[in-house]
Amino acid sequence: MAQSVRGASGADTETVSVFVMEGDSVTLNTGVKTNQQEYIKWYFNNIRIVQITVDQSKICTDDQCNEGTERFRDRLKLDHQTGSLTITNTTNKHSGEYKLVIINGSNNETIFSVTVTGVSVAEQDEVKRKTVKEGQSVTLATYVIKSPNYVVLWYYNDILIAEITGDQSQICTDVQCKERFRDRLKLDHQTGSLNITHTTNTDSGVYKLQINIRRISIIRSFDVTVSIKSSAVNVTGSGVSSAAGICVGVAVVVLLVVAAVASVNYRRHRKPTQAGHNGFTRENNHDERNDAENSIPLSKMFSADPC
Repeated sequence: MAQSVRGASGADTETVSVFVMEGDSVTLNTGVKTNQQEYIKWYFNNIRIVQITVDQSKICTDDQCNEGTERFRDRLKLDHQTGSLTITNTTNKHSGEYKLVIINGSNNETIFSVTVTGVSVAEQDEVKRKTVKEGQSVTLATYVIKSPNYVVLWYYNDILIAEITGDQSQICTDVQCKERFRDRLKLDHQTGSLNITHTTNTDSGVYKLQINIRRISIIRSFDVTVSIKSSAVNVTGSGVSSAAGICVGVAVVVLLVVAAVASVNYRRHRKPTQAGHNGFTRENNHDERNDAENSIPLSKMFSADPC
């Protein structure tokens, strides 16, 4: 929402409002190119946080800018060509009024009313970190209702892959994007959300959403991980089955060998015995020695367990 009013000082004042999710980055655009005649100041709740002069720029020049809460520690980024200000990784402490003052012969003021909706770290992870299995679909949500004057841009690893401007949309306008996604990107024209169908592991990476609303840009990053379908269970299962089959087969062969050896020994021991001089029977010692020499101890049969 934006409206223009004339302030008490006679300067033209425009007010722009925006709602962002905690963790998003927001860029407040000046809409100008800086030159030697322009002098730019940024205020947060009437505390000066940025000033750009002809020869230099300063961020958080006043002690109050970081005093106590260190509200903007390493979060403010300044575009030195335009004077536009970006607040990164926003929290609810960054909700408030940001006033832009441009002095170039006449004073122009813009008030950006920024409201940061607080969400927990777990909720942020749920929204911004997506993990799916290969072949599944994944939706990257904007959580906004798109207006006709919104411009929605989607980037994959900083390459533009989809865009909605008014009622017009474009997906994969370059060859590289078409080859990678092959008609697998779908846009929700009511919200601007992006859906990726039939995912592959090459779809893993960082997706960036940028929503341009007049003088404000909302930027949100999504970390998508596509895991390859694991066939470990099937392979392991078949491996176990194969190993079990081998073990059973070997066991059967061993049992047959044992049975055969036992049968031979039984037949040999059943040979007729010869009577000794003392009237007692004498077994064939020659056969016993042969049996001992030719027999295979069971311990050796099973010494190398194939299973």
